[in-house]
Amino acid sequence: MQASTLVQLGITGLLAACLPLSMVWMSADANKYRKLVWVAAFLTFDLIVFGGFTRLTDSGLGCPDWPGCYGLANPFLAHEQISAAQAAMPTGPVTHVKAWIEMIHRYLAMGIGVLIITLMTKAWLQWRRSHERAFAPLMPTLLFGFVCLQGAFGAWTVTLKLQPIIVTTHLLLGMTLLALLVWLGGREDNIIKPLPADPRPAGLFAVRRLALLSAAVLAVQLFLGGWVSTNYATLACSDFPACNGSVVPPMDFEHGFTLWRELGKTAAGHYLPFSALTAIHWVHRNFALVVLVVLGATAARAWPHAGLRPTARRMALVLGLQVMSGIATVFLSFPLAIAVLHNAGAALLVILVTMLNYKAKHQLAVAQAPSRQEPTPASLQP
Repeated sequence: MQASTLVQLGITGLLAACLPLSMVWMSADANKYRKLVWVAAFLTFDLIVFGGFTRLTDSGLGCPDWPGCYGLANPFLAHEQISAAQAAMPTGPVTHVKAWIEMIHRYLAMGIGVLIITLMTKAWLQWRRSHERAFAPLMPTLLFGFVCLQGAFGAWTVTLKLQPIIVTTHLLLGMTLLALLVWLGGREDNIIKPLPADPRPAGLFAVRRLALLSAAVLAVQLFLGGWVSTNYATLACSDFPACNGSVVPPMDFEHGFTLWRELGKTAAGHYLPFSALTAIHWVHRNFALVVLVVLGATAARAWPHAGLRPTARRMALVLGLQVMSGIATVFLSFPLAIAVLHNAGAALLVILVTMLNYKAKHQLAVAQAPSRQEPTPASLQP
């Protein structure tokens, strides 16, 4: 790829970041750093949702090279090459619409990368000047590392032709990036307005353990959901609650959960049997019951605590909607809008479980801290 193309792509990334950076700069919020954290988190959520749309519309190879499109900076410049590919295969992976979907996804990712570089730079500069806890640079630096790793997996997603384990890992890294930004945002919010001490501290330890368990269970389900999507196994079970008319249909777990293989192929290079897709879907569907029980129990235990109740309420609501959207995807034979909403629901659960973990951790630390007693005046000491 020519250096001029890389420069054009870099300028595009900067332009994609200009609007959110301008919004932060012109915001009435005096704490621009905190504002930037939450703007980056919001856009990362948007990127995950749009990434799901890119995957669900089969646009992941809309531009079959990386980071540009046929070695050029945008689909306008690659119009001739895209037209030729579309003429040869009108319903294939490369069309003008799919090329733009894929490149918009990349442009948004580059813009978020610029925001996180700005965040890290701001943190280091302020930390060297003041050593204020609000600007502790470890987390912003970790975010920068995740962005670089995420970019690498984005490149491998294309160059390895949508290999399922690469695409699934790309999704999980995006969710992890979102969780880290939300955790950092929680820290910044707490520095400005500390969470009050919980009047019922006795149950916080149980809530904290359940919140950690919820995060682990949700991570497993995110992998399983990504594995369903990247293997195109969404409609492998055509009914609900049964799967193809049976509670336990014929399934091929060995081929379905072989991680390193091409899309649609077994590790030996043969076509993936339908029973393998059924196994992938069936496991994701049944593990959703575990997620429902664990996250529901967590929300119920957190509900009595005033500082945790709003997050618990939202988590219960999103969990219910997520279950309904998953069922609707099967009943309505995979409508695109419902599938995208299901992907968005997963990202919202990541946000809420992360927030609940942060708040429970902080309030437990406050409850366990030794109480400070006022010093007795010397005149009153015995």
